[in-house]
Amino acid sequence: MEKKKSVYETLSAISVKEHVKYKGKLAYISWATAWALLKQNYPNSERIIYENEHTGLNFFTDGKTSWVKVGIKVEGLEHIDMLPVIDYRNASVINDKMTSMDVNTAIQRATAKAIAMHGLAINLYRGEDLDGAVTPVEPEPLPKLSKKDKEAWKKVVDFLESQHALKFEALLVRIEKRYILSDAIKKSLSESHAKAVEANAEKS
Repeated sequence: MEKKKSVYETLSAISVKEHVKYKGKLAYISWATAWALLKQNYPNSERIIYENEHTGLNFFTDGKTSWVKVGIKVEGLEHIDMLPVIDYRNASVINDKMTSMDVNTAIQRATAKAIAMHGLAINLYRGEDLDGAVTPVEPEPLPKLSKKDKEAWKKVVDFLESQHALKFEALLVRIEKRYILSDAIKKSLSESHAKAVEANAEKS
């Protein structure tokens, strides 16, 4: 009688080559892909997003930076990953600059890593403790947004148009995390957002 493969043996044998993406030198697969592959093999798998028992929020903090805690249960065995809330440079986000989007992104990353503990795409994380070390650092100087940089300008305007249902002030906070904005640029962006809102109202 053939011995039944363990969860780890089954998941670690799955090729994820066609799903691999790269961020700098680090290879990864998206949390959605990891979840889909897991559920295809183990439909009853569960994800547990832990909440801070003192605040009821879905993240934990030491007062300066924060982290999330996500568990993945497969066939009764749960693996938990605790991941810092980090930015695109893998640097911890200081609490007063942290947004709900930052927390959500950390939860999805922790989901992929907790799934990897069960074997799926585990090879992609070898050496990460050294290559992807997370440490609080002062942010690098942000680029200044200018209409002369047509690619960056179009990207920001497209973002405003796609998020026209949200208030401009909320969108501005997100944009200022990526760019330095002059008063003139803020005014132009506000006008672009207003036009998008007006155009959408006319379609309704």
